Amino acid sequence: MCMNIVFVIDVLGLEGLGAALTSLIRNCSDTKKLTLHFFCSNVDSRDKDNILKLLEMENYHGATSFHDFNAIEMFGHLKSLHGNWAIYGRFIIPKLIDSEYALYLDADLLILLDVLTINEIKFTDQFLAAVPGGTFMSALDGKFLVNRLGLSKEQKSFNSGVLIFNIKNWNSKSISHEIDQICDQYPHEFISHDQTILNALCNGDFHYIDDRFNNLWYPDRPLPIRHNYHNSILHFSGAPKPWDLFGKRTHSGYKLWSDYNTTFWQKEYGTLTMSKLRRTWKIKKSLVKRIIKGVNKL
Repeated sequence: MCMNIVFVIDVLGLEGLGAALTSLIRNCSDTKKLTLHFFCSNVDSRDKDNILKLLEMENYHGATSFHDFNAIEMFGHLKSLHGNWAIYGRFIIPKLIDSEYALYLDADLLILLDVLTINEIKFTDQFLAAVPGGTFMSALDGKFLVNRLGLSKEQKSFNSGVLIFNIKNWNSKSISHEIDQICDQYPHEFISHDQTILNALCNGDFHYIDDRFNNLWYPDRPLPIRHNYHNSILHFSGAPKPWDLFGKRTHSGYKLWSDYNTTFWQKEYGTLTMSKLRRTWKIKKSLVKRIIKGVNKL
């Protein structure tokens, strides 16, 4: 059975994407069983060619497809993440993937396990599967979920960096319509952006998967949450990322990430650009805090 894997990317997501793809391929037992879908916002033909070249260099034998969408046109009325709207591209996965299930992966991951093990996860009642985190009460967007929407503060939330879509259930429950309604009503109140919306619609009713499938590594931590990280999907959550400016000094995961960041990809996307400088300015508070505190090395 083919496994459909989706990445939603824009220009800023490309630098992290290289190591995510390399780690996924190197740790997969049979890439012929994979179909990689790239949902691209403001990604040009040269970038797509570079993705294909990296896959070829890593001996990827599965299928590949690219889907273009205009994130600003579709989601520009919603709250952005540092001026980025591509994150809402997760919402169009069920519209474009013709399959019962699809795995969504962020571009800021290292896939250190055989991704085909996730293909064994099946669920028939919910429309999403994710790693459960804390409750709505402790979530960053908890005030909105509890006070504005009236949801229970005890419901479980999730990080949306790794998701399994049950597309059949998504469509039968008209989730896309539900998303349009909540976006029209609260366009500027999504503190965690698409994650806020998905948590609101699930309201704790999502299929729980093991925490090794979304092992969060915050920049102020010397290790990820699940210390036995060698058989997990590492998620470089928050800012700065290992590949951000000064990442070698500010993130303990830099060495591990750089092991999967190929020379080819570093040459193409590791240089200083105006986009990278703009991102550095937007995350300057987090960056300065990490530089002042320093990091604990592995």
